Amino acid sequence: MKPMRFFLDTHDRTLKTFPEKLSVDDFEKFYALYEKACYEESVVPIRLHVSYQDGRAFCLNMAIDAEALRRAHERVGLPFDSITEVTIATPGDTFFRRSE
Repeated sequence: MKPMRFFLDTHDRTLKTFPEKLSVDDFEKFYALYEKACYEESVVPIRLHVSYQDGRAFCLNMAIDAEALRRAHERVGLPFDSITEVTIATPGDTFFRRSE
């Protein structure tokens, strides 16, 4: 198996990559389809941060490359603003390892 990397994808209503109206129930139904598409592309959804009121979402996934994540989005017709490879950095990772 190839090593997996972390990717953050973004969606924004003002850029037409987040639905005009979306209920929690609608999101749960759609997410089941997205999860299946991710499985088919070997993408692992880790965490989603969604603001229904502001119409924005930030999704953390693991994948071999950004193309796998793009294909998962395409399978369900989900547009996105960007897909960015990221490194997980908690305060512990960042600050506590500094030498004094």
